[in-house]
Amino acid sequence: MSDSSQIVKRPQRWDVPFWSELENPEPLTPGVVDRWLELPIFRGMEASRFPLNNSPRDILANDGRLRRFKAGDIIVRQGDYGHSAFIVLSGSAQVILDNLGDLVRGREDSSRKGWLGALAQLWRNPKLPEVRNLGDRRPERPEEHTDFIDKDAAGIFVQDINVIIKGKRTVDLPAGELFGEIAALSRTARTSTVIAGSDSEMLEIRWQGLRDIRLHAPEFKEYVDRLYRDHSLLSHLRETAMFRHLDDATLKRVAAATEFLTFGNFEWYATYSKMRETSGAERIQKEPVIAQEGHYPNGVYLVRSGFARLSETYNNGERTVSYLGRGQIYGFAEVAMNWKDKTELPFQRTLRAVGYADVLFVPTSVLEAEVLPRLPTAELPRKRLAAAGLGGVRDMKIRPEMMEFMVERRFINGTATMIIDMDRCTRCDDCVRACASTHNNNPRFLRHGPIADGFMIANACMHCQDPVCMIGCPTGAIHRDSAHGLVVINDRTCIGCATCANSCPYDNIQMVTARSPDGRPFYDRATNQPIQKAAKCDLCSNQITGPACANACPHDALVRMDMRDVDHLGSWLNRQ
Repeated sequence: MSDSSQIVKRPQRWDVPFWSELENPEPLTPGVVDRWLELPIFRGMEASRFPLNNSPRDILANDGRLRRFKAGDIIVRQGDYGHSAFIVLSGSAQVILDNLGDLVRGREDSSRKGWLGALAQLWRNPKLPEVRNLGDRRPERPEEHTDFIDKDAAGIFVQDINVIIKGKRTVDLPAGELFGEIAALSRTARTSTVIAGSDSEMLEIRWQGLRDIRLHAPEFKEYVDRLYRDHSLLSHLRETAMFRHLDDATLKRVAAATEFLTFGNFEWYATYSKMRETSGAERIQKEPVIAQEGHYPNGVYLVRSGFARLSETYNNGERTVSYLGRGQIYGFAEVAMNWKDKTELPFQRTLRAVGYADVLFVPTSVLEAEVLPRLPTAELPRKRLAAAGLGGVRDMKIRPEMMEFMVERRFINGTATMIIDMDRCTRCDDCVRACASTHNNNPRFLRHGPIADGFMIANACMHCQDPVCMIGCPTGAIHRDSAHGLVVINDRTCIGCATCANSCPYDNIQMVTARSPDGRPFYDRATNQPIQKAAKCDLCSNQITGPACANACPHDALVRMDMRDVDHLGSWLNRQ
């Protein structure tokens, strides 16, 4: 530590409580928290199960906030990425099961810099790296940091809401009900729009608090799982093509017979670094088998979260032919073909969990009794070849070696994976310079990474479909942008614990030392250690032109690829 360093207090988890992020914050009083602790959902929790510095009272006081809505206000919007759940304190909420469309849901595009603002970066960027404004006093008013005000927290009023939802399927949620917890805990998009049915008060809890309560209060976990079966399972099934034609009574019978199955480890990133050193054959054998090639098709598997590998027998081993993600199905073609043609076709491929997979299982007997007889003929497979259910490697134009590479290293998780065609790349570093110019002279990726078949997967945040970097963050600093699902970091609430950097399986998050505008590094008063912040690619979310790295490449060698779109991926890999 030099004489030119600045000594400050290291940021802590609850320096910026959840309520302070509102545009007009209303601090919580001990009396309000006392009333929350008496709610039926919390009343049975034993404080002795919680750490002393993380009691139920601490969690609600810092990870909770009081919200007020008028009748007709939108509380959560279908398709938005949520980071919190709500408990109805008074009044009511109304879940709208049918799609209302973007205009009715009131979604606004994320704010982006105009051309003048983008140009001004050339002279406004600081000359020194990683400049911050830190000090002993943590800001208490969000007006001091307007870029982090939770503007989405303001209820959006929908005029003539009763006319708009007339004829739509709805579910009423009275006082005491919890909603929004599935999207918050699983880091996925909201499946329904929820509006205030009347003037209401809500307790909103951010997902870090939900996670801690769920960890130390088993009865709360059971309650949340029961809510999913009661409220969300029907919506999940209804979104699936094979169940879309069923009436409510039939769908409820299917839901009652549906099983929840989990394979692998939710925190799979903890062991991934060790597995990465083993051979491909060893890795695939360690992946939990969900369904086995050659076995009787005992039902259909729907991937609820995580990823699964499709492989087939090849010589003396197995070859990966595809992968499945959230919302995709395995086994339908075999079950439907057997029912239609009275055959005994087994599963054509093996399904394995890649790290972690959460699936719904619907037994064959239920499908044959409730689903297949009601399915339109056009929805049934017409050819025996279709029983494989998905296109193979040749159909997707992805070489087997490349497919193995992407699945085994789990790059399939990315929605904006940076792929560089090494045959076209001249190593000019225009992509790096463009990234630096849009991020205060601090590039947010490394033009470095593993290479296969002439393509590099660079060390740039992939904005994963399942961002495991968020799992352990104590403050919620790393989170999803609500409208687009981009994984971003709130620099104000980042405490530099490095949990996200250590959790990222792809080494795409860097810890950087924060400096004052005059270049002096900040040091923690208690430990004399540098104060660091997490930094990574934000996909140039505030730039009018989008990702600067891809736009700057003069040789069309770099792309940001959504790995869920295997057809587009295959076409790009095989372009001339």
